[in-house]
Amino acid sequence: MRSTLLLLAPALMLAAASPAVAQTAPQLLPDGTVLDITAEGHVARAPDIATIRAGVVTQGQTAAAALSENGTRMTRVLAALKKAGVAARDVRTANVSLSPQYRYADGQAPVVTGYQASNSVAVRFRDVAKSGAILDALVAEGANQIDGPSLTIDQPEAALDEARISAVKIAQARAELYAKASGLSVARIVSIAESGTNDGATPQPPMVFARQMKVSDATPVAAGETEVSITLSVRFLLK
Repeated sequence: MRSTLLLLAPALMLAAASPAVAQTAPQLLPDGTVLDITAEGHVARAPDIATIRAGVVTQGQTAAAALSENGTRMTRVLAALKKAGVAARDVRTANVSLSPQYRYADGQAPVVTGYQASNSVAVRFRDVAKSGAILDALVAEGANQIDGPSLTIDQPEAALDEARISAVKIAQARAELYAKASGLSVARIVSIAESGTNDGATPQPPMVFARQMKVSDATPVAAGETEVSITLSVRFLLK
């Protein structure tokens, strides 16, 4: 939480203008002292959505060979997702690429030694606790590139509303404090502006590169808690 204070004595405000620009109409301040407060409201929630990017990287001496091997393994990965109960709407192609691989030597032109094909999908898990076991199944079926998870709240609006209420209460408490310290009282709120939000989305973590392996224990994914926050700018009138 942070707050800032601006006290302005009652006065007539005139907009300054250069000789070449016409002056704007004068504006009167309210009959009192203006106090500006910036306050943040925070609410903690357990994420209920995990988004993970999983894919297959293959190499071959020709572009066709690299793509063929990649397609075969990616088909198995998609089948594993379907078998695990992941809905089709929660699987989206994220990237498909094919690029030549070169060998470099001093004084010689680069030589193509083969091709690398990559295909990845963004997978949204609505049961975070099961995402680790599904990842292990994907690796067993040929996935060798995993990026994530990104943990978020599916419907953050209710939590954001709680954070808004908290921010208003914080601003009001700060205004009462400043008013009392100044020998004044809070007359009313003049305006409220929402200047920043955080819906609980976490930054994308570093990529984890996993080669096909025998998995004995499920990969643990701990949801923990994420913070939803709102920043408000509230103007009060003190008398």
